[in-house]
Amino acid sequence: MTGVWRLESLTGREREVLLLLGTGLGNRELARELGIAERTVKAHIANIVDKTGQQTRTQAAIISALAHEALCSDTHCTRHLANAPGHRRRASVA
Repeated sequence: MTGVWRLESLTGREREVLLLLGTGLGNRELARELGIAERTVKAHIANIVDKTGQQTRTQAAIISALAHEALCSDTHCTRHLANAPGHRRRASVA
């Protein structure tokens, strides 16, 4: 499903920004979290919106939430379905 949003066209830093965008942080907080200037965050978000074919920052944030597993490389992240509390792992069939 990630191909629908063209996530593969994003740079590594744009993917980082998009992932954090889904947390609801504002530009100032994103800049502080990433150690970059606020205007750089704005430029990244503009690129993300354009590259993913969206019209607004909010639409990009929704993509971040929906495509979290494709964006997040943290294997212990609790937002990954397999790591979510109460998720049952399927028994493997041999």
